[in-house]
Amino acid sequence: MSLNLNIYQTLAAAIVVYYVGVFLRVKISVLRKYCIPAPVVGGILFAIINCILYTQGIWKYEQDTIMQNICMMLFFTSVGYTASISLIKRGGVMVFKMAIVTTILIVFQNIIGSGLAMAFNLSPLLGLATASIPMVGGHGTAAAFGPLLESIGLDSGATIAVAAATFGLVAGGVIGGPIGEELVHKFHLVSSAESERFDPSFNAGTVSKLKAVAGNKERAENAIKIENKIGQTIDNYRFMNAMAHLFLAMGLGTLVSGFFSSIGLVFPGYIGSMIVAAIIRNIADFTHAYKIYQRESEVLGSLSLTVFLTCVLMSLKLWQLADLAIPLVVMLLSQALFMALFAYFIVFRAMGKDYEAAVMTSGVCGFGLGATPNAIANMTAMTELFGPAPTAFFVIPLIGSLIIDPVNASIITIFINIFH
Repeated sequence: MSLNLNIYQTLAAAIVVYYVGVFLRVKISVLRKYCIPAPVVGGILFAIINCILYTQGIWKYEQDTIMQNICMMLFFTSVGYTASISLIKRGGVMVFKMAIVTTILIVFQNIIGSGLAMAFNLSPLLGLATASIPMVGGHGTAAAFGPLLESIGLDSGATIAVAAATFGLVAGGVIGGPIGEELVHKFHLVSSAESERFDPSFNAGTVSKLKAVAGNKERAENAIKIENKIGQTIDNYRFMNAMAHLFLAMGLGTLVSGFFSSIGLVFPGYIGSMIVAAIIRNIADFTHAYKIYQRESEVLGSLSLTVFLTCVLMSLKLWQLADLAIPLVVMLLSQALFMALFAYFIVFRAMGKDYEAAVMTSGVCGFGLGATPNAIANMTAMTELFGPAPTAFFVIPLIGSLIIDPVNASIITIFINIFH
């Protein structure tokens, strides 16, 4: 039996698969423990079922990729839209140091991956598919760069990258906590903070409003209710403006990507859009000529990532991995070992050798092998045991949301152009 879904049927199937993942995450605690997203749970389950049915000769499954590509472009454009130079500057020396450390991590992940692939007499592109693309980049970057690797000669590039990302997601959750805990015990570290994390939700405007009603309990309660209501309201005008910025960046970005291609560079299609979105954001930050709609763009990006990731995982051809089992296992275990050593000996010392540095070290294991939610989960587990670490909860999410993806994509692109 052959099943070939059109664009609308593919979207419907993706939604069903996503909610299967949501249901399984609710019912299976280990999935929540390691912060495995619902699209990954549902998508990989579908891919396993598809693999069984295909290898048994029962069916052949195909799906449309148009909406998948649009959602990919929209997600990465929203990532570029968050790349605010002024926000990064506010993070100070700690953010700068973490950015340098993370950049070094990305470079070495790609050196290790490509080196091991060549040691197995395989294409270095295979090594890149198990390096920073899935490790630091996670499933989103793996799903985006996988097809690009396939287009320049790596068979099953998307399947390899996404499988590696799944391994990294689990490994990052497994090694982060123990490493952080070992550092705390070995160096007798203690928390000196009074609160668990900085609360960015209380901006100057909110604080001034609450101060204005201080001393009057009823008025204060009403002010808080109004703030909560505003935070929960969907503003069509703001969402339309956010969409306008993102769609404009996507359109102009194709011209930028086309220019890169014309001079012989190999780039994923979304790079141009990320660059244009970052330009739109920073022009607004420095000139104040127009407003920025970051929260709305993040929501649009998150929704797009959910659809994109689910569709990609549904299309995986897991049967293509059989011949690469041994090299892949060696490469992935090597990446996990390197991450553990790098975090313990480099990250901890570079970030100050104190309690905050230990918590950040556990966080780096999370996003260095998986994703920012993994990092937050690792750090939360540590602070529940050993006390607050507000600096860590400021630096790691800032690095994970603003810096990681653009830097990783740039370094990956350099390596691809070296080996292609």
